[in-house]
Amino acid sequence: MQTTELTPSDATRQDTRPALRFITCGSVDDGKSTLIGRLLVDSKAVLQDHLAGVTRGGEADLALLTDGLQAEREQGITIDVAYRYFSTEARKFIIGDAPGHEQYTRNMVTAASQADAAVVLVDATKLDWQNPALPLLPQTRRHALLLHLLRVPSVVFAVNKLDAVADPALAFGHIRAALHTFAAQAGIDSTAIVPISALKGWNVVDFGHAHTGWCGYSGPTLLEILERLPVTPAESDLPLAHPVQWVEKFSSSSDTTQGRRIFWGRVATGAVATGTPVRVLPNGQQAVIAQVLDHTRRPRPISASHSAGLVLDRELDISRGDWIVAAPDAVASSDDDFDAPVTTQPTTRELSATIAWLDDEPLVAGRVYWALHGHRWVKAKARRIVERLNIHTLARESASQLEANSIGHVELLLQEAIPARPFAESRTLGSLILVDTASHKTAGAVLVR
Repeated sequence: MQTTELTPSDATRQDTRPALRFITCGSVDDGKSTLIGRLLVDSKAVLQDHLAGVTRGGEADLALLTDGLQAEREQGITIDVAYRYFSTEARKFIIGDAPGHEQYTRNMVTAASQADAAVVLVDATKLDWQNPALPLLPQTRRHALLLHLLRVPSVVFAVNKLDAVADPALAFGHIRAALHTFAAQAGIDSTAIVPISALKGWNVVDFGHAHTGWCGYSGPTLLEILERLPVTPAESDLPLAHPVQWVEKFSSSSDTTQGRRIFWGRVATGAVATGTPVRVLPNGQQAVIAQVLDHTRRPRPISASHSAGLVLDRELDISRGDWIVAAPDAVASSDDDFDAPVTTQPTTRELSATIAWLDDEPLVAGRVYWALHGHRWVKAKARRIVERLNIHTLARESASQLEANSIGHVELLLQEAIPARPFAESRTLGSLILVDTASHKTAGAVLVR
């Protein structure tokens, strides 16, 4: 992996650079919580009294810094995603500690869908590291495939617990070769493969006892890699799509909005400015943007991934869950930054999608679920299960159902049309979740093909 030296100016930009949101994932007990604890402790992001509270027998149990639920502490496992924040001289970070158990795969998918990067932990002690053709653990493969499907831009494999094997260099060499082979077969573009010991702190923040060249690795530490990773760019080059999350009926700023309602939400794609022609979905009515407010209620143009309040030039029947999108053949306002032709968002009731199935009840053709797209709920019927992905062989197999934690290609029919795009074009418009109509449990993560 090619790296670039940080300059003093990089450090001074810490407050202006966007924070990197990344998750740790992989198989159970691979050391994910311990790794995050090590990052927090060695980057001086943990107060002494907090550290003293997780110290047992003179040694800090680093996993307890993120495993905050009582059930997690009792069982020694991670159940829910825990977020922690820390910063270095180079940038700020938001970490998500995702569970490794198969039954909590839905939690991992939720965290990964919002991540800029992921660190996949691989426990060297669980593998036949003396075997040059060693097989990876199924959950390691499953999590890596899900990250690839969810378009997480940067995937770093961290081979952990190399301090606990007899020949760390041999173990890392064989595991790295297995990861390269798997990534090539699955089409995963791995950013880096780095040897670490989260427990000892080797090669995590500092080299520590593991000096440069340990395990035949002479690259940067894990933290140095994370400091250089890019954040996910906003989807500003697509037509406007604004999901309505909240309707403000009577505004304290009515003198500027002329008493009209304000439609608040986070702009999903494109950009919006005063004078932009729009239409409302699902009713199809059209209007023109009279005013755009930012989160501080200042009038200004807003681009994707930022919150905005939209005021229309006429009163329309709009409620939470509706979409405000670019009107057909519209042209943005005369503001220099937004003066460009705009095409409308396509809408459809038929979806060909990749689904990560998360429910214990298998998905079969004919079943009806609630689908959540943006803030809109719509009924969805599984019309046909096309195929299933075998995570062990990466072969695509014919299937009549999808079991828990399986990944497959499914055709869906929606009750109403939605502004959907392929997930490869838009992580926001190309993703939905399916919810069981009876139990209200999250049943599947849907990625539009």
